[in-house]
Amino acid sequence: MAAKMKNISQAEVLVLKDQIAYQEGQVVSKTLAQNSALSITLFSFDKGEEISTHASGGDAFVTCLDGVGKITIDGVDYLLHEGESIVMPAGHPHAVYGEEAFKMLLVVVF
Repeated sequence: MAAKMKNISQAEVLVLKDQIAYQEGQVVSKTLAQNSALSITLFSFDKGEEISTHASGGDAFVTCLDGVGKITIDGVDYLLHEGESIVMPAGHPHAVYGEEAFKMLLVVVF
């Protein structure tokens, strides 16, 4: 049976924030799993880079892996530091901004 997850080692202890690199002036993403019920993606944001305001069809669970990110939900800003998480509810406008260089794990449940 084919692996359900991709782009990540299996049956191996790893540090999640080391699985994606920063790139100057860019937002980098690496999809780990995606199907009709779930999406799991690693992101790195260079300082000042962003994903502009949009809405999602699923609840988006974000965990900060490194640095500081600014999450905006319904016009309210939240600063996320390493180890902290927030849920961006489905259908609500949200945005993500690299307050500093910032890495996050995004899990969207549809």
